[in-house]
Amino acid sequence: MPDASRLVILDRDGVINRDSDAYVKSLDEWIPYPSSIEAIARLSRAGWDVAIATNQSGIARGYYDEATLEAMHAELEKQVGDAGGEIAYIAYCPHGPDDGCSCRKPLPGLLEEIRAALGLESLAGSWMVGDSLRDLQAGEPMGCRPVLVRTGKGSKTEAQGEGLEGALIFDELAGFVDWLLDK
Repeated sequence: MPDASRLVILDRDGVINRDSDAYVKSLDEWIPYPSSIEAIARLSRAGWDVAIATNQSGIARGYYDEATLEAMHAELEKQVGDAGGEIAYIAYCPHGPDDGCSCRKPLPGLLEEIRAALGLESLAGSWMVGDSLRDLQAGEPMGCRPVLVRTGKGSKTEAQGEGLEGALIFDELAGFVDWLLDK
C-alpha cells in the first residue's frame, strides 16, 4: 500500500515536459525535458510512488480532445516504463478557469482524486512539485511539502516571490530527485 511520505506528486507541463503559452495540443508538441523521464524512473525504482496532477483547460477550450490527452499520457507512461519506472496515477482537470469545478488547481480536487485512487488516508507529508504558485497552493491544504522547479513558468514564479515561504526550489525535477534520494 502506498505511503504518503513516499509519494511525489508532479505537475505536468513545465515540470515533466516543455510548456507552451499556446498549449501542448498534440503528441508531437509533448516534448519531455531530457532529464525528467529518468528522474521519475529513478524515484520509482527507489520505491517512491509518483503521481501527476495537471490542469488541461485546452480540452474545455477545444484545442484538443481527451483522446489526444490520453495519447500524451500513454507516451509518458511508456517512456517512464522503458526507463524502468512507473507512474502510480495521473489526475487531470479538463475544465476551463470559469467552469466552477473543484478539480482545477489551485483547488485541491486533483490531489483528493490521487489520494482516493491510491487508497491513502491523507497526503500529509507527500511532495507537491510544480512550476507555478497554483501547483503549490493545491498541495497546501492537503499537507503536501512544496517544491518549485525553475523550468516552465518556475523562474517567473520564483521572481514574483509570493507564496513561496517554506518551498524548496530546484533548477529542474532531476535536481529535486537527486536531493530527495540523497536525504
